[in-house]
Amino acid sequence: MSNEIVAMTATELLSRYSNGSLSPVEVTRAMLAQIQALDSEVNAYCLVDEDTTLEWARAAEQRYQNNAPLGLLDGVPVAVKDVFLTPMWPTLKGSRTIDPASTLGKSAPCVAALERHGYVPLGKTTTPEFGWKGVTDSPLCGPTNNPWNPERTAGGSSGGTGAAVALGMGPIGLGTDAGGSIRIPAAFCGIVGHKPSFGEVPHWPASPFGTLAHAGPMAWTVEDCALLMNVMCEADHRDANAVPRRHIDYLAQLRDGVAGLKIAFSPNLGHVEVTREVEASLREAARVFSSLGASVVEVDPSFSDPLGSFGHLFYGGAANAMRDLGARKRELMDPQLVSVAEKAAKLSMLDYLGAMNERAALCERMASFHQKYDLLLTPTLPITAFKTNREVPEDWPSTRWPTWTPFTYPFNMTGQPALSVPCGFCAEGLPIGLQLVGAKFDDARVLQAGYAYQRAAPLTDRRPPMFQQR
Repeated sequence: MSNEIVAMTATELLSRYSNGSLSPVEVTRAMLAQIQALDSEVNAYCLVDEDTTLEWARAAEQRYQNNAPLGLLDGVPVAVKDVFLTPMWPTLKGSRTIDPASTLGKSAPCVAALERHGYVPLGKTTTPEFGWKGVTDSPLCGPTNNPWNPERTAGGSSGGTGAAVALGMGPIGLGTDAGGSIRIPAAFCGIVGHKPSFGEVPHWPASPFGTLAHAGPMAWTVEDCALLMNVMCEADHRDANAVPRRHIDYLAQLRDGVAGLKIAFSPNLGHVEVTREVEASLREAARVFSSLGASVVEVDPSFSDPLGSFGHLFYGGAANAMRDLGARKRELMDPQLVSVAEKAAKLSMLDYLGAMNERAALCERMASFHQKYDLLLTPTLPITAFKTNREVPEDWPSTRWPTWTPFTYPFNMTGQPALSVPCGFCAEGLPIGLQLVGAKFDDARVLQAGYAYQRAAPLTDRRPPMFQQR
């Protein structure tokens, strides 16, 4: 029964709680046992506190016994990336430079919303230091490995949550994404990850990476991502960039299908080299959307690679976050993070403004593109997972991570919603992800299309080999 429980989605758990066939304590114990059995292989969690977790589970179980469940998630265990403030646990962001006591007693907006809806906190998941790169390793926590092959990376920076969800060490989790950090581990780990429109999900304190950064859900299914969006989008006055609440029921809109939608399909954005297996999987996904009644056209959005401008904005944010850290603290940090931040600190105001100009032009370009096309379909990544504890694949022509994530970071610059959904496996058995991008604030349509695709071409019954061996 334990394997059956840890394979359940949040939606399935809520149904079983409601009919009394499962209890939050029973489910939480099963997931804690799964963490104990498998996490040594992947290092998804940097903090697990079973006593506190079970205390929250017992409170949820009591509410069900009293016929008074709380909100939309009562009793559902959730994995929380260690960049979100949790009042009972420290938030270290993968860094030795943070005083644990200084972070206690505070809740990030997403965590506060989860609390209002009765969640059960499973623990804090691993991240690279300050979430600065597309893989997950840090001097504090070490590397996080891929659940399909522990010799490969889980991706990052939300790699801990990605690995946890894939292995049933939590049905859903929180991630952040300033250049692909939800979608990269979603693709590498074979799960679903949604980067919402910027401002749709309140986020506080502000990310070091400013308006590039989005908080979003990660789950085994698109349906669970929509459920979590209904919670995460609740208003919070602390985020100055949050848009007024639109009160959209993302779950209710999932079943509208894709018939009649105009979908642009671009396997390479006109300039990206992708593996044959990735391209083949994406072409098959495009065929599935056509079979569902969408009009699918192969066309590029025709923008040049904004890698340089993204680097100025992203690494400039890292430099700003570290501006008050002296030499002693920098010695404790990831030396590559220190290196990129120190280089970015030498950029001029004109460099920054030039990057903002390119960002504005890209926003305008994509806004015009979506006047013609409802959605853009691309690979999430041009490659599958490479060796763990590396920033880039072996023999890669560059030393920095954004060079292998060319499909993700452009849409952090535009603030558009982007969803990664599993669409296949390479010959080595590693997952491949497709990305659905929508017009800004059209998150409901993006999730709706992802849901339609996942129902038509489900891979949800295929878990990592490690999961089956448990």
